Amino acid sequence: MNVIVSNLQQQALANLDIDIIKSVSGEFEVDEIIDMFKNFFFGRMILDVTAIKEYENIANLQKLSINLDVEKIIMLLPNDPLTGSTTFLSKLVSLGIYNFTTNVDGVKYLLDHPNSYRDVAHIQQISDMNGGASSDGVLGGVHILGIKNITEHAGSTTLIYLMKKELEQVGLTVSAIEVDKRDFQFFNDSTMVSTTKDFLPKELLKQKDVNVILIDLNEAPDDGTCTDVLYLLEPSILSLNRATRRNRRLFEQLKGKKIVLNRSFLSNSDVMDFEYESKSKIFYNMPPLNDRLKSINAVRELLGKLGIIRLEPMDDDSNKLGKLGGLFGNKDV
Repeated sequence: MNVIVSNLQQQALANLDIDIIKSVSGEFEVDEIIDMFKNFFFGRMILDVTAIKEYENIANLQKLSINLDVEKIIMLLPNDPLTGSTTFLSKLVSLGIYNFTTNVDGVKYLLDHPNSYRDVAHIQQISDMNGGASSDGVLGGVHILGIKNITEHAGSTTLIYLMKKELEQVGLTVSAIEVDKRDFQFFNDSTMVSTTKDFLPKELLKQKDVNVILIDLNEAPDDGTCTDVLYLLEPSILSLNRATRRNRRLFEQLKGKKIVLNRSFLSNSDVMDFEYESKSKIFYNMPPLNDRLKSINAVRELLGKLGIIRLEPMDDDSNKLGKLGGLFGNKDV
């Protein structure tokens, strides 16, 4: 069954021929609408956006998107320059609100053919979520680091876990998100969450108060959402040959990107040979790591190289961080 929340477009919605279990009309604070429906079971909500007091303030719509299931909401927008602008619609998409229209015929269509992110991705201004300009600054100042396996089982899940531990060691607040996977549950950490490609923008907005967000991109596109992206290669003969047979243009496509050799036994000279043969530049050579250690120099050094933390020398001269010679083949400590 459906619910209708209306205001200025109440008369137009009165002609909507659908089953209604509840209908309210008027102008409400966003918290009032949340309280009315957060524990109320419904199939779809047709929401006249003018029923939300100060709907022009994206923070109110953000609060709605966090507290109600926006997959069930069809938003009826007034036909005006603000709500029809690409900027406003882009912010809706960033909040995970994909079903919106300016007329009742559009509502009828969306009831039978709801949008997914792919249907509205062309509207979204990706720059809104990229470090600087965001949805009214919601994500401004947050460093979003994506990690993407290029060879199979290259170790993105464990590397994110170790990065998170290192960042927390230096006092930063960190969240981790995996896309279309369920591996994070085994770490028993509530700040490591799983989502889907379609709901990644909404999940990012929930993490607006942290310093760093780590994303295990899996098959999700590295489309500008992230401040930086690391591309992981496990440099064994089997893994590399398997990857290049699947995609013979692999290293051509990775040109100019931050390639990390993960779980790597390669020496400095091996890495130089690798770069020559693959015609690529390696950003970092990460050795096999012990995930039970409290702190690992190689992980911290990688974070320093990315500019997320500032490296400080350790007391023991043999374990100083940030040395040029330590970029490849670091030992765990």
